Amino acid sequence: MSRTFDQAIEMASKLPEKDRDALGALLIREMQSEKRWAKLLKGSQDKLSRLADEALKEHKAGKTKPWQ
Repeated sequence: MSRTFDQAIEMASKLPEKDRDALGALLIREMQSEKRWAKLLKGSQDKLSRLADEALKEHKAGKTKPWQ
């Protein structure tokens, strides 16, 4: 394990059980969320690229306005 992770585990091990459980649940949710986002973004790169190309074409054609 990394030094930082070891330090975090050591600090967490000193917490009361209910706080360790809450921290564990938080970490699990965060890792699941990151996994979900990675999966969603992996499948959307082609679509995002097409949308970016379309937006750039519209801008070059003078069809866009500045934000204000």
